[in-house]
Amino acid sequence: MSKATVIDAGIGNLDNLARALRHVGAECEVTTDAETVATSRCLVLPGVGAFRPPREALRGALEDALRHALDRGAWLLGICVGYQLLFERGEEFGVTDGLGLLPGTITRLPGGVPLPHIGWNALHDERDHPLFEGVPAGSYFYFVHSFAPLAAPNGTALALTTHGARFVAVAGRDRVMGTQFHPEKSGAAGLRLLANFLGLSHAVDSGN
Repeated sequence: MSKATVIDAGIGNLDNLARALRHVGAECEVTTDAETVATSRCLVLPGVGAFRPPREALRGALEDALRHALDRGAWLLGICVGYQLLFERGEEFGVTDGLGLLPGTITRLPGGVPLPHIGWNALHDERDHPLFEGVPAGSYFYFVHSFAPLAAPNGTALALTTHGARFVAVAGRDRVMGTQFHPEKSGAAGLRLLANFLGLSHAVDSGN
């Protein structure tokens, strides 16, 4: 069975995410323990709300453990605000540094459309990537956010969505990737994406 470690940064719908991961076959643990994070090979970083509180919660031992795990070959999936934290900085309530694992800045979506962006929206311009295997092009996913990366340089944008402007809904580089939407709330397409991520990390674990 695949194993997934959900990092509890103090904010996020952890129970729903854990249930979704178990539904697709993962042995799932939700933790704030740095040693557990450091020794995990499949990490999921969720979050809801504003950028700064979970960023501050990660500083210190948890962040060190996360970086240690990545250095040892772990895979990481960020979700919603957890996805935003993967980038270099966020501009919500002033500029705050991110983890810098992906290039780019988290900025407010433009005016003229309802904010927060809440509800179902479609992906477009999806790249050919194993994260999307079996996910039909143009699939709808569930979003709840007001900020997003409007660009992801160096080929790290994997799929876009439009709400007032085009923004990067999925990004990734090497073993680090993330989704602005909530796959655990996105029906069959979201579950398939989670299963694909688990499969990628499990393939590494099993040496395939």
